[in-house]
Amino acid sequence: MLVNVLVLPLDRPQHRVLLGFKKTGFGAGKYGGFGGKLEVGETLAVAAVRELQEESGLLAKPHNLWYAAQLEFLFPACPDWNRTVHVFRLEFWEGEPQESDQIRPEWFGLDELPLKQMWADVPYWLPQILQGNRLKMRFTYRQDNQTVELVEELE
Repeated sequence: MLVNVLVLPLDRPQHRVLLGFKKTGFGAGKYGGFGGKLEVGETLAVAAVRELQEESGLLAKPHNLWYAAQLEFLFPACPDWNRTVHVFRLEFWEGEPQESDQIRPEWFGLDELPLKQMWADVPYWLPQILQGNRLKMRFTYRQDNQTVELVEELE
C-alpha cells in the first residue's frame, strides 16, 4: 500500500484553509490538500514540508506541523490506488501560495469548502480536522472509484 502525506495550511485569523486544485495526475480536477509520496529516507514530516513547498511555494518547518489523521483508502476495483495518508495541519509558514505545474492554490472559508469538487470521503474527515480533532479512519470505495461504500473509524 502506498504511503502519502497531506498538508492543510490553516489561516485561523482569516477563518480559511488553503486547498489546491489538482491539474494533473491522481485526483486531477479535484481540490485537496498539498502532499504526495515519501522519498527514500524521509520522515512523514520532512516529506510533508517538501511536498508543500513543491506544490504551493510555502515554506514550513517540520516542528510546526500538527499530526491530524491517519486515513486509509481502499479501491477494490483499482488496488494500485490503495494508500495510507498521514494528514497534517499547519498554522505557521512563510511565503505566499504560488501556482505550480501540478496545483493551483486557492483559499476557502472554513464554512465554504468545495466539498462537491473533492473526493467523496472528504466530508467525513476534513471538517473534523479543521476543528482540531485527531482521526484514524478507513474508506472503502465502490467499483466506480468515485463513491464511498464503507466508512470505518479505527482505534
